[in-house]
Amino acid sequence: MVALRLPAQHRWEVEDSIEELAQLAESAGARVSQMVIQEREGLDSRLLIGKGKAQELKKVCQDGIDLVVFDDDLTGAQQRNLEELLGVKVLDRPGLILDIFAQRARTKEGKLQVELAQLNYFLPRLVGAWSRLSRLGGGIGTRGPGETKLEVDRRRIRRRIAKVQGDLEKVRRHRALLRRPRRRSFLPTIALVGYTNAGKSTLLNAMTRADVPVEDRLFATLDPTIRLLRLPGGKKVLLSDTVGFIRKLPHQLIAAFKATLEEVVEADLLLHVIDTSSPRMEAQVHEVDRVLEELGIPDKPLLRAYNKIDLLGGLEATARMSLGRQGVAVSALTGEGIEGLRQKVQEALDATPLFSGQTPRGRHGRVLPSLPEREVDLEVMG
Repeated sequence: MVALRLPAQHRWEVEDSIEELAQLAESAGARVSQMVIQEREGLDSRLLIGKGKAQELKKVCQDGIDLVVFDDDLTGAQQRNLEELLGVKVLDRPGLILDIFAQRARTKEGKLQVELAQLNYFLPRLVGAWSRLSRLGGGIGTRGPGETKLEVDRRRIRRRIAKVQGDLEKVRRHRALLRRPRRRSFLPTIALVGYTNAGKSTLLNAMTRADVPVEDRLFATLDPTIRLLRLPGGKKVLLSDTVGFIRKLPHQLIAAFKATLEEVVEADLLLHVIDTSSPRMEAQVHEVDRVLEELGIPDKPLLRAYNKIDLLGGLEATARMSLGRQGVAVSALTGEGIEGLRQKVQEALDATPLFSGQTPRGRHGRVLPSLPEREVDLEVMG
C-alpha cells in the first residue's frame, strides 16, 4: 500500500485513507504486508512518487510482493512506468474498488454496471499503453502502428460502452415500470444510504424482519433490495437498501450505478445509517453528504440513524451523535432503538408536505384512488 502526502494534507488524513485502502485490499482477497507514506512537495509526473522511493519499493517487491496498490489516482503512463520499474502489477484506489465490484456483482444489472465503469476507467489509459509506439512523428508515411492500434481499441471500447449503456437504459425503464405500482398505491419510499459497512443491510433486516444476507466487509451490497416496512401508526412504506459510499469513490462507478442510485434519487426520505463506532465517523458522514450532493439531491428530507451503539458506552455514543445532525441512536445487531427509529421515520414522513394530508396525492398533487390491500401489501425483491 502506497500513499502520497502533499503539504496541504494532514498526516492523519493520509493515514486514515491508507488504512481504509488496506481494508479494501483485504476485502478484495489480498494480504497486506506493508504500508508506505511518502511526503513530497508535489507529484512526480512519471512515477507519482519520487525516484528514490520507487527504487525502495522495487527492493521490497523482490521479497515476494506481487501487487502494489496506490491510494492516489494513477495515469495510464504512470501505471505502466511503475509496473516496468517494479516488475509487479500496480493498481490505484479506483482500480481496486472496480475489482471488488467485479467480484461482488451477481445480477445482470450489477455486472453491466461494473463493466461500464471498467470500460470508462480503461478508455483513457489506452493512451498511456500505446504512447511509445505512436511517437513516430506526423505527416504522410510517418503514422505509427501504435496509433492505429490505439484507434482500433478505442472504437471497440466505445462500441461496447454504447451497447452496455443501451442495456442499462432498458434496466432503467424496467425499474420505472416497477415503480409505477408503488406510486399508484402511494407507498412512500425510504432509501438507506451510508458509508460502506455502516450496517445498512443489518438495519433493513431489523426494521422489516427480512432475511437479507449480511457480511462484515466493504461493499457487501451492490444491488438494491426493497422490503415492506410497517410503521407504528399502521402506515406502510417501502425500505430500500442501496450500495454503500466510500471516500474517493470512482466517478465512473457513480455514473455506472446511476440506475441503482435512482432508488436514492426517487426516495421520499433518506435514512442515513452512520457507523458510530468508527473513529472516522465525521469524515464518513461528510463523504456521504458529498456524494448525495453529486447526485443532485442535497435537500431531500433526511433522518440520521447512529448505528452500532452496542460497541460504545452510552455517554460516548451521545457525544458522537452531538457532532452531527439530530438523529436516533440504534443498534441494528441487538435491536436497541429500532422502535424509536420507526417512530422517528413516521414523524419525518408526516412532516413532509406531500404526506401530511389525509388524502393520498401523487407527486404532482393529483388525488390518487385507494387500492385494494393486495396491491398495497407488496414486497419487491432487489
